[in-house]
Parts: sequence; structure tokens; C-alpha cells
Amino acid sequence: MIRKFQKVDTKQVMQIWLNGNEEAHPFIPKEYWKSNFEMVQKHLLHAEVYVYEDAGTIYGFIGIQENYVAGIFVKKEVRSTGIGKQLLDYVKAIHQALTLNVYQKNRRAVEFYKREGFSIILENIETDTGEIDYTMHWHINKKQ
Repeated sequence: MIRKFQKVDTKQVMQIWLNGNEEAHPFIPKEYWKSNFEMVQKHLLHAEVYVYEDAGTIYGFIGIQENYVAGIFVKKEVRSTGIGKQLLDYVKAIHQALTLNVYQKNRRAVEFYKREGFSIILENIETDTGEIDYTMHWHINKKQ
């Protein structure tokens, strides 16, 4: 079930965030993610976040700031089971347009977003990591 994030979810969500970043971005030192942990946790409490939960366990979440997808994270053992798509579809139903950033080297995520209707609109080098980063955009198709 998808539901709105609650403060009590913080520990599970942050563990998924840390593990997910370390697993999806082996080209970035783990210390980078650890050094950003507290800042992300603080922002989490003020963002629009939805979690995918089953029997008290959170398996994934999506964070939104206005129309910007700050991230979709799913536990490793349940990736590619449709949870990420369900979370993205959930926010697509309440937003007419979405933008996000994804590292070029995170090919799995880039392909996922393309399958979900996002297009690359900009390529940059992220200052903090020196990695190539894509800005991707999706908008609702009014003809549907």
C-alpha cells in the first residue's frame, strides 16, 4: 500500500536511502552519501514523501518537492517487482509535470525513467561529485 510518510518511518526510509545510493552509485564514494545523511534526513521531514508499505515494513519511497522528484528508492531485494513504478504512477496522478535528475552512469534508473515517459532535457556535470547528470522531464499527455 502507498501512503504518506510519517515521522515514525524516518529510520526505515533513511536506511533505504543510504543503501540505495551506495548500491546504485558505486562510482561515487560511500562517504559522500554518509556525509549527506543528516541533511537529507532533515529535508525528508519537510518534503512530500510517499512510502510503499506492507505489513509494517517499508519497501520503497518517493520524495517530491513541488514538481521535482528528489528520488525513488526501493529495497534491493524487491527491486524490479513494480514498486518503483507504482510509486511513480502515484505521484503522476497528482502532478501534471515532473522533473528529476539522475546520474548518467546509473543506466538502470535512466532506462526506467525513459520507459515511464521521461525525456532527457539537459546534461550537466554535478559539482559535488564531478559526475555527468541528466535532467529529465515528464508531463501528462492531454490527449489521453
